[in-house]
Amino acid sequence: MKKSVPKLVLSLLLAGGFVVLTLYIPILTGQLIDLLIDPGDMSLLSTSANIITKIIICLAGAALCQWTMTLLNNNVSYNVVSDIRDDVFYKFSRLPIAYFDAHPHGDILSRLTNDVEQLSDGLIAGFSKLFTGVLTIGITLVFMARLNPLITVVVVVVTPVSLFVSSFIARHTHDMFKEQSGIKGEQTALINEMMYSRRAVSAYNMQAPINEKFRAINNRLEKCSLKATFYSSLVNPCTRFVNSLVYSGVGIFGAISAIKGGISVGELSVFLAYASQYTKPFNEISMVITELQNALACAGRVFEFIDEKELDDAENGKSGAKTEEYKPVISFKNVAFSYVPDRPLITDFSLDVFEGQRVAIVGPTGCGKTTMINLLMHFYEVNKGQICLNGTDIKEISRKELRNNIGMVLQDTWLRNATIRENIALNRPDATEEEIIEAAKAAYAHSFIKRLPKGYDTMISENGDGLSAGQRQLICIARVMLKTPPVLILDEATSSIDTRTEIKIQKAFNHMMQGRTSFIVAHRLSTIMEADRIIVMKDGDIKETGTHQELMAAGGFYRELFNSQF
Repeated sequence: MKKSVPKLVLSLLLAGGFVVLTLYIPILTGQLIDLLIDPGDMSLLSTSANIITKIIICLAGAALCQWTMTLLNNNVSYNVVSDIRDDVFYKFSRLPIAYFDAHPHGDILSRLTNDVEQLSDGLIAGFSKLFTGVLTIGITLVFMARLNPLITVVVVVVTPVSLFVSSFIARHTHDMFKEQSGIKGEQTALINEMMYSRRAVSAYNMQAPINEKFRAINNRLEKCSLKATFYSSLVNPCTRFVNSLVYSGVGIFGAISAIKGGISVGELSVFLAYASQYTKPFNEISMVITELQNALACAGRVFEFIDEKELDDAENGKSGAKTEEYKPVISFKNVAFSYVPDRPLITDFSLDVFEGQRVAIVGPTGCGKTTMINLLMHFYEVNKGQICLNGTDIKEISRKELRNNIGMVLQDTWLRNATIRENIALNRPDATEEEIIEAAKAAYAHSFIKRLPKGYDTMISENGDGLSAGQRQLICIARVMLKTPPVLILDEATSSIDTRTEIKIQKAFNHMMQGRTSFIVAHRLSTIMEADRIIVMKDGDIKETGTHQELMAAGGFYRELFNSQF
């Protein structure tokens, strides 16, 4: 909010102007009443016209102040919320992959949407009503003290009751609104999971258990929301009751004072108007406090996300070598890693990969194949040991530089909500039309793309609706073909492609892998028989290494795996 300080100061001044003009109107009204009940005043018409003119001017001035103040407050609130949204979205790219693995995606989505929206509503309510409310209370006391100090004391004595009621309710509502935000995040996470897994849910007839789970979360949300709403709803009637006590006290003491001649009837009307003006902000402030409690609970979840530890990258101070200066020679030196601290996955992994080698990594499910690739891509930090690129620890190389030199085709396809052309040119937005088409042809994607209604200009969603799994995979392969990086990683890259197309793709990969250091992670061992070196992993360690012929002749674990498939 620092950059909005001038607007906030101006808003505060306008709030002061609004309050002063609003509180001056009862004084003018009181003068008019005294004028009307005074039978000896001969200038009634001209004086009353003058007072009425002043009242109209005050009303117009107060309205202008309030309109401008609201405009400024809304501007500040939405600017702040816009900045927070930018910070949260920027944080996505700075958080490690491990954070997203450990937190439900729906809960993160809820923080970015629901919680930020609640924060926005709370800020707008706070700025709009808090300023005027506090100033109204303070300035009203000054005006009343000047008219009659004794009656003002009566007002001040009853005031702490209202403050006590508001603070008591505020303490209870904060925790409930915080719990409510957490349950909303849990509910959004389940909806998100259901949306992306709807085929699996239908295939396994899981509708009933998931509906039951949603109903349980919904019931918890209902109970929590009812409690939060109940306590927050107590604010208005409780403060109104206290305010009625204040108004009654002013009326009784003011009437007694007027009978004794201490104040005029007009001044009594001023006091009654002030009593109403004075107590009204307590209602508004108490309601604002309730909204702020909700906003603060949401803000806590948002800032908790923003304050998460970011990736420790070379771009943030470490010196990284220029990518052109090193050759893609990769070394794993005594690497140890585990996703969960007390469950080691990789204990002491060492491997040297030389320039231009095609290295295949095979092994049973859960042996650590994909984990090694994740560590090489610096998606995760190793617990112990080093991973070096041409002798330089990848921790000393910025992630941007590292990944610019690695092309990766995953088993899970990722497409943008954009045209096919833009999806292929994701890493090279400046690529020419000819280069994009050549990459698509090399990936055997050109023929099916040309058959689409708009060809390369066909819009596709992030889910790739309208395309088969194999077609989505071919677009991702074309993307890497266009990038032509010095290091290539194929993680089950042809898993979604039919056997006939796979043979063609393998030829394209063989051509692309010439002169490049390549890692091939595969379950289908037929795809890696021509690799220069095969690494056989089991339980996070290397069991065997060699060519296909050498490993088959050795008659070890690789031969068992190979024979089990053929």
